[in-house]
Amino acid sequence: MLIRLSVFLGLFALFAIIETVIPRRSRPVPRNRRWFVNWGLIVIDTAGLKLLATVIPVMSVGAAIDANLNGWGLLNNVTWPAWIEVIVAILVLDFVIWAQHLITHKIPLLWRLHQVHHADRDMDVTTAIRFHPLEIALSMLLKIGLIYILGPTAFAVILFEIILNGSAMFNHANIRLSPRVDAIVRTVLVTPDMHRVHHSVIRDEHDSNYGFSLSIWDRMFRTYVAQPKAGHDDMEIGLRWQDERPGKLLWNLKLPFTNK
Repeated sequence: MLIRLSVFLGLFALFAIIETVIPRRSRPVPRNRRWFVNWGLIVIDTAGLKLLATVIPVMSVGAAIDANLNGWGLLNNVTWPAWIEVIVAILVLDFVIWAQHLITHKIPLLWRLHQVHHADRDMDVTTAIRFHPLEIALSMLLKIGLIYILGPTAFAVILFEIILNGSAMFNHANIRLSPRVDAIVRTVLVTPDMHRVHHSVIRDEHDSNYGFSLSIWDRMFRTYVAQPKAGHDDMEIGLRWQDERPGKLLWNLKLPFTNK
C-alpha cells in the first residue's frame, strides 16, 4: 500500500509539473476549481473502499495472496516461469480494464456512473482520479473476482496497479509531446493526445480509444481513432454540460441519479 501510494504521489507531482511547464492546451476552466472537485472525489472514493473493505475483507493484493494460499486461479495451477506469469497477468488485467471501460460506455446504467469522469470540461492529471465512488466500488469488485479466477501473484498485482495508475495519470495529463515522440510512444502506450480524443464531446470520438495503458487493444478491436476532427487545440472536452456545473462536487455525486 505504501509503495503504491508513494509512486502515485510521486508521478502525480511529476506530471503536474510537466503539464505546467509544457502544456498541450490552454485551460478553459481554472485549475483550482477543477482540482478541488477531482481531489474531493478521490477522497470520497478512498473512504468508500475502506468501508467496502470491512464487508469484503480483501482488496486486490489481498485477493491475490488469498488465491495463492488456497491454490485458486489459473496461474496458481500452472508451472510456468515466474516472469511469464507476471507478463500474462499484466496483459490479462489490462485487457479486462479496457473491456470494462468499453462496457461502461455501452450499458446505460454504467454510463450514468462513468459520465462523471467525462463531464470534466478540461483534462489534466487530476482527470485520472475523477470517478464516481460507486464506479470505483464496482470496478474493485470486478478486479477482485478476476484475480481469484486468474490467480496472479501479489507482486504482479502491485506491478500492474503501478503501471495502470502511472499510465492513466500520464495519458490524462495536459502534456505536449512532439508528433514524432507521440507516434513512437503510442505504438505501445496510450499517449495524452490519443486519450484526449476519448474525452471529446463528439460521441463517435468519446466512444473510441478506451485504453488506459496499452494501445494494442483499441487497434486490435478497431476502436482506435488517431486524432480529433477539430484538432487538439480547438476540440471541445466534456459532455453536454458546458457550464459551471461539472465544477461542483455535489453535482457530480448526484449526476448518475439525476442526469441533469
